[in-house]
Amino acid sequence: MARAHRAAVLGTIAIIAYMLTLFNVLSVPLVDAKIAEQILPVFPWWLLVSFGSYCLWSIGMGLATLRECPEAYNELLVEITAAKNDLRAKGVTVD
Repeated sequence: MARAHRAAVLGTIAIIAYMLTLFNVLSVPLVDAKIAEQILPVFPWWLLVSFGSYCLWSIGMGLATLRECPEAYNELLVEITAAKNDLRAKGVTVD
């Protein structure tokens, strides 16, 4: 089973379980019914905010620990120089 299929199956099971507990078909173990009625309606928003926070943290860590790539830097400088020379050949002032 591919990763997408596995994620779809697990997501469907989680959504069904959530809906069943939201509509009081299933009970939440070790949690009072009043507390469950207050928590369950906001649970998807909490998951969404948590996922967004994780995504922002992941992007921030990726930027903070960005590794330098000397080969890519040198290649970019060569391309910039070639572009400047091409523009100069066409009569555009560059610098």
